[in-house]
Amino acid sequence: MNLKYFIFLLICISSFAQNSEFPTAKVDSIVNRIQLPVFPAYQINIAKLGAKGDSVTNNKAAFDKAMALCKKNNGGTIIVPKGIYKINGPIHFVSNVNLKIEKGAKIKFSDNPQDYLPLVLTSWEGTILYNYSPLIYAYECNNIAITGEGTIDGEGGKTWKTFKAKEAKGKDLSREMNHNNAALQDRNFGEGYFLRPQMIQFFKCKNILVENIRIENSPFWCLHLLKSESITVRGISYKSLNYNNDGIDPEYAKDVLIENVTFDNGDDNVAIKAGRDHEGRANSATPSQNIVIRNCNFKGLHGVVLGSEMSAGIQNVYVENCKTVGYLKRGIYIKTNADRGGFIKNIFVRNIQLDEVEDCLYMTANYHGEGSGYQSDISNIHFSNITCNKASESGIVIQGFPEKKIRNISLKNIEIKSAKNAISNENAENVLMTDVFIGKRATVPSAAK
Repeated sequence: MNLKYFIFLLICISSFAQNSEFPTAKVDSIVNRIQLPVFPAYQINIAKLGAKGDSVTNNKAAFDKAMALCKKNNGGTIIVPKGIYKINGPIHFVSNVNLKIEKGAKIKFSDNPQDYLPLVLTSWEGTILYNYSPLIYAYECNNIAITGEGTIDGEGGKTWKTFKAKEAKGKDLSREMNHNNAALQDRNFGEGYFLRPQMIQFFKCKNILVENIRIENSPFWCLHLLKSESITVRGISYKSLNYNNDGIDPEYAKDVLIENVTFDNGDDNVAIKAGRDHEGRANSATPSQNIVIRNCNFKGLHGVVLGSEMSAGIQNVYVENCKTVGYLKRGIYIKTNADRGGFIKNIFVRNIQLDEVEDCLYMTANYHGEGSGYQSDISNIHFSNITCNKASESGIVIQGFPEKKIRNISLKNIEIKSAKNAISNENAENVLMTDVFIGKRATVPSAAK
């Protein structure tokens, strides 16, 4: 080997190793610039507007009136006292409002799809369209919050659950419209298409706080952070086990802090997304970026997922100090395919404790083997201080394409005590492993006999 080339190679490897260190200063910078919402002193208790927490009365009018009063007063706090408050239809936020659900209080939404008409501008699996209103919906609002120690129940396990088996027509049409760049005004779904609404969606919002509440029984994704920024989600808990009950979905989102969350979901705990296919690539100026996930307890299908709808790109994601409290299929899951394009880069994961999983760390550019022509760029992915008791399938999986390799992967201080398959590594380059143990650690070699 040429001496100059060898020295250059050593410098590159040394630089990559240094760059793989968890960037605490960048995390601090993101967290410090996220702004918490600020509210006027005005407060209104919904009981004073005639709301009844008897689990039977429809309190839609009282909640609408409370929101209108807040708008008249340039914002305020809506207090929901102890009781079970049935609402036949959505809550639509205005700016500068804190919906405070007190301990012992529950908001229970109806499951009649007619209650969530007329259609609103929303998104469904990465495509912008008109559909049923999310149960709690904020569009182009600033300084908004859902707080308190109460519960939001989406009643998703009955009527909404039946939509899953009937959604193919609507799903396929939405993707066709995405690929054909159909005019937004023609993307009308709702009745007859069976696309379930999200439980909570913040769309084009800024300075958001979701704190300490409990989320149960969502029709679809639980908390969707769409084209929004400066977001804090902390101290919330879940028990939402219906189809596609992702816990938190940041999509085209930036400057997000997710911390001290206790998940128990029927799908991904956190799924970072950035639009689907042609529409996503057309929005490449607004990738999902600057997302911090820390001190969370995972339980459900997957812990942290990047993709598969990520066509505008995902970058600068920092996950640390998380653990499982029950089953996960996969711990950290990076997934995309040749329909998506875009990129996933600058991802840092450290101090993760996993119990029993199917796969511990999984990175694939060929999710479901779908698509062609738009292979994604996956690079600069760094894992450190990861422990896992058992992987019933694979410890570490890396799957790129021959012509588009996954690049610059560092694995440091990884211990998976048991795995059916240790490592599957194909079409990747510059994979650096330091102190990686899968199965029983080797000791000093035995002496010859």
